[in-house]
Amino acid sequence: MNSKYGPVRYGSLSIGLHWIMLLLLVAVYASMELREFFQKGSDIREGMKTFHYITGMSVFALVIVRLAARAFGRPAPQIVPEPSSWEQFLAKAMHVALYVLMIGMPVLGWLMLSAAGKPIPFALPPLIAASKDTAHLLKEIHEVGGNIGYALIGLHTAAALFHHYVLHDNTLRRMLPAAAV
Repeated sequence: MNSKYGPVRYGSLSIGLHWIMLLLLVAVYASMELREFFQKGSDIREGMKTFHYITGMSVFALVIVRLAARAFGRPAPQIVPEPSSWEQFLAKAMHVALYVLMIGMPVLGWLMLSAAGKPIPFALPPLIAASKDTAHLLKEIHEVGGNIGYALIGLHTAAALFHHYVLHDNTLRRMLPAAAV
C-alpha cells in the first residue's frame, strides 16, 4: 500500500524476517537462561546449549538475508510525522548496534566453539585453532555482548512502543504484519 509519502509499510519479506529474527533471539536467550535450571552435564542442559548454538547460527544466516533485503529491496517507508534529525540519528545508531549484535554474537560464538574444539552447527569449519585460554576469553566477551544485547533489544522495543503510544506516529505500524494493522 502506498501513500503520497511512498510505501506505508515494509515489504512482506522484511516484516517476516524481522519477526522471525525476534523469535530466534528469544530462543537464543531463553536457551541460555533456562539451562541454569538443569544440572551441569545433564542431557537437557547439553541439549539447550546445542539449541543455543543452532539458533545463534540461524540468526547469523538470516541477518545476511536481512542485509541483502535492505540493500536490494525497496527503501524503508517514511515515518509520519517525520522525526527530528537527532531522533533519526539515534534510530540509525540503534539499528547499526542491533546489526553488530546479530552478526558479532554468532561470529563470537563460532570463534568460541572453534577455540574450545567443539563441533560447530551446520558442519561449519572451525575459524581458529583450539586454545583453552582463547576459548575462555571469547566466552567472557560473548557473555558481555549478550548482556549488551538485552539492553539493545529492550531499548529497541521501548522506542517502538513509545513511538506508537506516546508520539502516535507510524513507526511500529510500518513493521506489523498486514493482519495486525
